[in-house]
Amino acid sequence: MPTSENNQSAAGHGFDALAVVGLGLIGASFAAAVRKAFPDAAVFGVDVDERTNQEAVARGWVTMASTPSDPAFERFVREECQLVVIATPVTAVDDYLKMLANWGYAGVVTDTVSTKAHIVEAASAILPAPQNYIPGHPMTGSEKSGIGAAREDLFKGINWILCPDESTIPESFQKLYELITGVEARVISLAREEHDKAVAIVSHVPHMVASSLMQLANRHADESRALMRLAAGGFKDSTRIAAGSPNLWCGIAFDNAEALRDGLLEMQGIIGKFAEALERGDRAAFTGMLADAADARRALPAAWVPSTEDLLEVRIPMTDRKGVVAEVTTIASSVGCNIQSIEIDHVTESSAVLSLVLTDEGDVGKLFGKLVAAGYSASFSPLTPRVGVNHA
Repeated sequence: MPTSENNQSAAGHGFDALAVVGLGLIGASFAAAVRKAFPDAAVFGVDVDERTNQEAVARGWVTMASTPSDPAFERFVREECQLVVIATPVTAVDDYLKMLANWGYAGVVTDTVSTKAHIVEAASAILPAPQNYIPGHPMTGSEKSGIGAAREDLFKGINWILCPDESTIPESFQKLYELITGVEARVISLAREEHDKAVAIVSHVPHMVASSLMQLANRHADESRALMRLAAGGFKDSTRIAAGSPNLWCGIAFDNAEALRDGLLEMQGIIGKFAEALERGDRAAFTGMLADAADARRALPAAWVPSTEDLLEVRIPMTDRKGVVAEVTTIASSVGCNIQSIEIDHVTESSAVLSLVLTDEGDVGKLFGKLVAAGYSASFSPLTPRVGVNHA
């Protein structure tokens, strides 16, 4: 991974020129992270607010910036751009996809939208090269918004979901993977149809629970707000995200309404069981539920600090089989394996070998079993880090 002492050139990730559309918290932070990691890359920022564009340029987070209607944006897309990152609310996505289509853009497109159902459908219908659209979602954020809350280290150590499918061009996925890991995030592959249900449980439901906790506390606060003065420590940590933009989260909620509704109803049932155990005086059931939650919490992965002394290379033939990258990386993620790097070695015009370098995380035995069950022939071999190479 790049550091301030070990910056990489644009050639390190395959995109010499990229556009970041939407310079809010996520978009501006990503532009800043790319500029720090790959200072030779041309990063064009796009935002409807001209002052935001000016600030992004002044901070050095983009090499140039404009509003969407400025001819400079179209010129950059037509003449230079190799990657477009859409970091806007989902309501603005279609307009930008139509712009790219009207300009004949056939390069790689990704996004940071927290729900995928609409944008996947829209990209397939609108873009001239939908196979070059790779859905993305960085699992990070803040209760604050806008470029004023952005920072260049926002993605360090976080999980960034990518959702390739069988039509995804392997080389495009490889380049995007290298760009994202280059800003010190870790890539998790997830099937597109599973994304919205998964993030409903780990992101959207928690936000609604935090909002509910704040409503509960607010209802019981007296005029002197004494209760609120007691709301320190764990309560403040649990409810921090409730301070997020209501309009933004309303949009997210309704765009993922079915999965969020199901999650909230399930959560309602879980809380109800606690209340029922109290009503029955059932200490054993109550303790059991607390113990189950405590065990699950302790089993969560620690911070991203894997040892890289014992790297493992997995080589998988890709001959005459579509969707290898999507399927293999999704399988690796499902068993907790962290892919440090991806390479595609072309043997002939019609055959290649997918080479993955894994860190010491996850269940390699399960990975091998799932690959075999999926019909892959895979070879595993230790890989010793080369001296002087800066690994994750």
